[in-house]
Amino acid sequence: MDHKKRTTTSASTSTSTSTSAVVGGDSLLETIPESILNEILLRLEEPETLTTLCSVSCVSRTLHSSVNKLLSSFSSIDLSAFSVDSRTFGGIIRRFGKIEKITLDCLRLNDSSIRRFLGPHVEELILLKCSSLSYKLLSSIGRTCPNLRVLTLEFSGFINKSKVFDLNLEGSLGSCQFLESVQIKVRGGEINEYGFMLLGIYHLLPKTVKILKLQPASALEALVYFRTLQPANLGVPIAPTTFGQTLTHISLVLDSITDVLIRTITHALPLLAELDLKDRPTSEPSDDLSDIGIQSLLCCRHLTSLSLSRSRQHIITPFKRITDMGMFLLSEGCKGLESIRLNGFSKISDAGFTSILNSCLNLKKFDIRHASLLTDLAFQDISKVPRSLTDVKLVSCGYITSEAVRELASCRDLETLDLLGCRSVADSCLNDVSRLKFLTLLNLGGSDVTDDGMFVLGHGNAPISTLSLRGCKRVTDKGIEFLKTGKSLSSLDLGHIPWITNNAIKTIVDGSFGLIELCIRNCFHITDTAMEFLGLMGRRSGGESRGLRRLDVYNCSALSAECLGLLKKPLFCGLQWIGIGETKLICGDGELDEIQKERKWLTICSDGCEMGCHDGWQYHKFGV
Repeated sequence: MDHKKRTTTSASTSTSTSTSAVVGGDSLLETIPESILNEILLRLEEPETLTTLCSVSCVSRTLHSSVNKLLSSFSSIDLSAFSVDSRTFGGIIRRFGKIEKITLDCLRLNDSSIRRFLGPHVEELILLKCSSLSYKLLSSIGRTCPNLRVLTLEFSGFINKSKVFDLNLEGSLGSCQFLESVQIKVRGGEINEYGFMLLGIYHLLPKTVKILKLQPASALEALVYFRTLQPANLGVPIAPTTFGQTLTHISLVLDSITDVLIRTITHALPLLAELDLKDRPTSEPSDDLSDIGIQSLLCCRHLTSLSLSRSRQHIITPFKRITDMGMFLLSEGCKGLESIRLNGFSKISDAGFTSILNSCLNLKKFDIRHASLLTDLAFQDISKVPRSLTDVKLVSCGYITSEAVRELASCRDLETLDLLGCRSVADSCLNDVSRLKFLTLLNLGGSDVTDDGMFVLGHGNAPISTLSLRGCKRVTDKGIEFLKTGKSLSSLDLGHIPWITNNAIKTIVDGSFGLIELCIRNCFHITDTAMEFLGLMGRRSGGESRGLRRLDVYNCSALSAECLGLLKKPLFCGLQWIGIGETKLICGDGELDEIQKERKWLTICSDGCEMGCHDGWQYHKFGV
């Protein structure tokens, strides 16, 4: 088909042609064999596959038939990137056959929407943001889907507390005799309000369960349960529950992590491969985790992943009783570790961290956060021994400089390098970073990089797809131009950069063909002109850009109320989420409702959440 002729066709002619293609079959697409169309559709890449399929199905009868056949053959579906309403979801789900694996954002869905696809055929069910679903429905899932292998439920803690007792899983999860993974999260609820509710889950699960993740969970009640898994308690034999010996992965969000709890877990679960504990103390812990608790991990001969983390949600109190000795013991007894995450360990020095790096030679993920004593010395010899590191995160480690980053760049298999809050990291290390051939995620947020560093990154070989420059105050529009964001870059964070203007946005639109996620929150020089540029990203000739999927303009105070009109069709083609909190856009309530009705797939966040509302959805209220 002649491209120039097609692009100059009027809107009315285009509509007529599209209609005739479906009704009369006049489109040249009708001559393409259905087998070839099916092959093309099967090669469409996620996460835009479903959106693309639904869009092209109306072009011709052949495509319509091919898409329907393809969708009916799908055994899995992932709609976690969308917050669709019940009516839209119903139109999607009826085109599928029996789905074995499903992942949903349930924020706007109701009970009847979920019941449509439940049944014995469902093996993997992940329901996220279930604030609009009843506990009665959630409690019946096990009986409705007896062949479940994986179950994840995430719901809000901001509900009527009297309704919590309706979440009665007794006789439900026990019906799932093939269940291997259970994850239940209450987001936003305090541990003392919901920990008791999750305790009963321990005693309801079949013996097949290997993975158990609960948030929140009472430390005291968890301790009581895991003690029952031990062969004896204080000399008095206790019959263990049926599934304890099979547990290999434990993840709990607790009110406190203690030596007794870790010792009890490790002694009760001889096959433990992953231990992930996070606590949220509301006061100074009297019985805090110490080197003695770390020592109890030495009996876990199968342990490959360890995460011990302290939340700073209520008070800033680090683990003060863990020292370098605890790390020495851990490194000698758990040399098979492949992943370690330590958050809030203020007494561990370079010697302790170095012992982990030098002893655990299979280590792939090294994640250290808020380590006030960690310096470059921990990494000075890392290039002398071959490493298998793929993910390194050094978050809010104030003494890390470019010297340490240069050493880390000797790990040629690095895919993730997160240096958020490392304010002494500067341009001098970026030449080495830009040569990493597998690096896809780079976080330089809060660092001291400049426009010169962006020039180096822009001319490097690293296939960076996710880049964060949040709070890099020495980066300007010129740096974004130097960056020359190529087709590999899909996510860019320019939030809290004071010198970013419309010129940077124009550079991004002109050069970043694959960008689907952009954060420019707290950029005070961004105006309506920049929004116009962004709105046109998905409409450039030749189909070079798919358009933004997620956009954060929180507290961009220079945006006017008239800018809200840009969110209407046909601009911002494909937009799924936008954050407009603390801007003049939130003033147009009537217009917001109109936009929401027009774009069922779009979530408009006015509450200041970070991208996608992953940590703030429980505060939102949507009609279903």
